Amino acid sequence: MSDRALEMEECTTQTGPKGVINDWRRFKLESMDQESLPPAKRELLRQMSSPQKPHDKSNVNRKMSIQEYELLKEEDEASLKKYRKQCMQEMHEKLSFGPKFEGVHELDSGEAFLEVIEKEHHSTVVVVHIYKVGVKGCEELNGCLDCLVTEYPTVKFCRIDAVASGAGERFSDDVLPTLLVYKAGELLGNFLACCKHLNEEFFATDVEAFLNGYGLLPEKEMPGMEGEENDVE
Repeated sequence: MSDRALEMEECTTQTGPKGVINDWRRFKLESMDQESLPPAKRELLRQMSSPQKPHDKSNVNRKMSIQEYELLKEEDEASLKKYRKQCMQEMHEKLSFGPKFEGVHELDSGEAFLEVIEKEHHSTVVVVHIYKVGVKGCEELNGCLDCLVTEYPTVKFCRIDAVASGAGERFSDDVLPTLLVYKAGELLGNFLACCKHLNEEFFATDVEAFLNGYGLLPEKEMPGMEGEENDVE
């Protein structure tokens, strides 16, 4: 049998409910402190994590022993949460496209502004806040974006001072703060004096709801993963 055929056979044996169980056992074996386990228990868990191939008939009709059953019962919840978290992360990575970002990016010139619009990944939503120090609402909106960047790591949040943009005459105080939303170089949202669309006192959730109302934000990261990690620790 060719190497490719053997590889396909190996993949086949790991699918379905039995494959998931075997993957879980292997994960548990790899994540456990091997040195702290008694040799007999360590060997038993190793055997359980390596299912027999279809052509190996030595243990086809072998029943699970009481020792094996008790070992299965000892598979603790913390390890199971770690396994679930790993599976969710792998699934999310397979379904996600484009880069991820940390923090709000400060743009210092009109050239930097154009570059982030034209050269960013085609699947990335770019949100640009044009502000000016001292203008009502600008500081508050900057704080909201600092919060939203942790909720939407695939969105590139940026800000630029209206004067630094080189187009200060176009962005007078009465149209600030302004939010511009781009994707693949195309302007999707142009919100001048955007605070007029929000309450006098607004928070990150209000800005999020406003942008979502226009369908401009992607779905959030998978919920519960970070919480589970904290529970495990």
